[in-house]
Amino acid sequence: MLPSTTTRVADNTAPELNDAIRRRTEANLAYFAQHPDEIQARLDELDREWDIERVLETQASSLTLLGTVLGATVNKRFLILPAVVGAFFLQHALQGWCPPVPVLRRLGVRTQSEIEAERHALKALRGDFRSGEKVLRFVRGRAR
Repeated sequence: MLPSTTTRVADNTAPELNDAIRRRTEANLAYFAQHPDEIQARLDELDREWDIERVLETQASSLTLLGTVLGATVNKRFLILPAVVGAFFLQHALQGWCPPVPVLRRLGVRTQSEIEAERHALKALRGDFRSGEKVLRFVRGRAR
């Protein structure tokens, strides 16, 4: 059976790496609880943070393009690179794991869910969700 899309990377990441990423997020939240005036700047940073899917997509497409160009111009043996990259990328799409994932997780690259959890917590710290009316206005504005 295929794993859930939202948890497949974390499910295939070593627990100590997931814990390190969680602790870093918790430390961020503790800091911003003491420095609420800096929350918007952090939210802006989160808007620019690349999640693991974007990093993998960029790596896979770059290596595929490189292997194809080298295979066409230098030696046909380079065409093995796009084939291997495609196989690993398919494995990642289905299972949430491929060889670069442990390295990227060790470097602290987070999933979109992990980034969104920090964003949501920062907005809660800032008080965005204290008023049900604010949430209703947001939802009504998005529904138009």
